[in-house]
Amino acid sequence: MSGPPTAGTRPDEVRRHNRTALLRRLHVGGPCTRAELAAELGLNRSTIKALVDGLAEAGVVVEQVSVKRTGAGRPSLLVLPQPRSLWVLAVDVGVEQTTVAAVGFGGEVLGTRGWTLPRGSGSPDDLLAKIGAAGRRLAERIGSEPVGVGVSVPGVVRRDGYVHEAPNLHWEGVPVGERLSAALNRPVLVGNDAELGALAEHTRGIATEAADMVFVSVDVGVGGGVISERAALRGSGGYVGELGHMVVRPGGRPCYCGCQGCWETEIGEDALCRALGLPEGSPREAVVGELRSLAGEEPQVALTRMREFTDWLGLGLINVVNLLGPQLVVLGDLLAALPDAVVDEAAETVRERSLVSRAVGGIRIVASPLGKEAKIIGAAELAFQQALSG
Repeated sequence: MSGPPTAGTRPDEVRRHNRTALLRRLHVGGPCTRAELAAELGLNRSTIKALVDGLAEAGVVVEQVSVKRTGAGRPSLLVLPQPRSLWVLAVDVGVEQTTVAAVGFGGEVLGTRGWTLPRGSGSPDDLLAKIGAAGRRLAERIGSEPVGVGVSVPGVVRRDGYVHEAPNLHWEGVPVGERLSAALNRPVLVGNDAELGALAEHTRGIATEAADMVFVSVDVGVGGGVISERAALRGSGGYVGELGHMVVRPGGRPCYCGCQGCWETEIGEDALCRALGLPEGSPREAVVGELRSLAGEEPQVALTRMREFTDWLGLGLINVVNLLGPQLVVLGDLLAALPDAVVDEAAETVRERSLVSRAVGGIRIVASPLGKEAKIIGAAELAFQQALSG
């Protein structure tokens, strides 16, 4: 017996799908010709013409002659995204610094606001009110409203924007998405900071060609973001990536989570300070400055000074690689400033001791080229994912 007939795809759904694909291509890939759009998206030229003409009429794109001429004949027109036509508000809530940025279609930063706070100070209500005010000021400056808002938070974040716990902020049970949406009268998406770091690297960083990657972030704590088959791996409720709370040293230092010997206690910011001979809780600038100074020394100097830190970094990465089997591991935030010798040594440890790494012929482990910008870029891309699909 045959089942019920399958409904066909409506023409408006096809148009919306094609429009979304074209917008995503221009947003991430930048200016290109109509012919290139047709080839890359697998659409015929008449479809591309209709889409581009519609977007040009709406002011979302413009076409202009390329400054680079190739061969004789009529020059091709480039389709260029117009940053101010569609823009989002991107927010990076850090432990010591908060940044609010207006990011335009195509990735151009149109304006920023930021401020620092002593670690763990300030209530969620006060900070969210300040973010809302900064967002409104940016909107006034640009002269239009954002099409979406993306927020990065260093904590355990539910899919609906509810922050279950952000221990280094001293937050617990904060409906960030709901409150900011009410303050800004716009849809707000919230993600864990390492998850958004992974999104940033996969969209605009070193992992654009990787189908499977892991982003490991060291700020005050340690977090992880996972891309699996080119999509974010989020798990039940959105709670994936608490890599810092793998127990790697039973009976080790106490962790705020209630366990002992978590990976965070061995490679987190305080552990990095200890490895560098700095007092725990030293200013971020001092930590990064010391790492840069060490990077200028002979490789063996960095390896000798940071031997224990490197060993624990490598041990945790072996577990990450064996569990998740990525093509690429990207080290972000403070780990992005590690001397090359330390990164290379940890990578060699993984190649030698990880069963998965040996099976696939080696897994690349690299420092993030986006550095401290990864989280704000990821917050923007989170907002654009929804805005461009509408």
